[in-house]
Amino acid sequence: MSPFFRTTPLCVLLAVAAGLAAPPSQAQTARAHLAQARDGMRQPPAGTSRQQGFRDRLEPMREASRRERPVAVPGGGKAIRNVAYGNDPAQRFDVYLPANAQRAPVVFYVHGGGWANGDKTNPGLENKLDYWLPKGYAVISGNYRLLPEAMPLDQARDIALAVSVAQQHAREWRIDPARFVLMGHSAGAHLVALLGSDPALLRQAGARAPLGVVSLDSGALDVPALMSRQRVPKLYQDAFGSDPSYWSAVSPYHRMGHDALPMLMVCASGRTFPTSPCEEGRAFVRKATGFGVPMELLPMPLDHGKINHELGLPSDYTQAVGAYIDALVR
Repeated sequence: MSPFFRTTPLCVLLAVAAGLAAPPSQAQTARAHLAQARDGMRQPPAGTSRQQGFRDRLEPMREASRRERPVAVPGGGKAIRNVAYGNDPAQRFDVYLPANAQRAPVVFYVHGGGWANGDKTNPGLENKLDYWLPKGYAVISGNYRLLPEAMPLDQARDIALAVSVAQQHAREWRIDPARFVLMGHSAGAHLVALLGSDPALLRQAGARAPLGVVSLDSGALDVPALMSRQRVPKLYQDAFGSDPSYWSAVSPYHRMGHDALPMLMVCASGRTFPTSPCEEGRAFVRKATGFGVPMELLPMPLDHGKINHELGLPSDYTQAVGAYIDALVR
């Protein structure tokens, strides 16, 4: 693991991971902001606390992660941008279609950003387009309302509604509404795991259940256990609050039932704070097995950001995830 990731607080990495694999100039800017922030923690500006100085220096990164970026589409592909699925400006998704699409299967991707940041065009998306579009897949990347305007349960409902609207356009876009797979990273991984654990949330939005879910390093599969730990980073406190009944309502582990969707839980094998996503994933798989729900765990020796950003690049990791999705949509 690089010194950058070893020395940066995990809660920061979770909230701004999407910006860490930007093109070189953006990545260098991100690292510069974090270096300034760490300096601020050692020497806080006069009249401010260390934590406030740190937060102030992170704000440009958060703002950058919420901005839409240009996205290159592989040759022959087509982009349909900012399709509205609700009245709020955040309720938009982008559609990327392969050349000569004919009932194309769909990877529906949900970005991360600590439930408060991020955008459907964040870095890492292009790698997924480069891999899945030439294989004949369509890729849809969706935004959702962010904190504090919408809490995580409403964010999951946003994604369910987006899936429903996309399926309604199936004939127009030549995609197959019966062959959707959900994928999400970080906070987005939590949201897609929540929908996969309780597909009633999808049905309530009028969506046809996807064939499965790929969760990329969620650290919030068991929300009550997470929130009961001695040290809980602020981003989780902001997202889940202090009500134990709400913790259960937004916990994929607690909402899982017999009708849960098949899932692939990718986890960063070296991550341990505030929880170990691989340990959470193992408990999740055990519970699913008891329900007879197919569930797989894929530990990876990658950090939290790279689990998202490197998916789609040539690697055994990409091949493993690609094979899992191919098997679902056959």
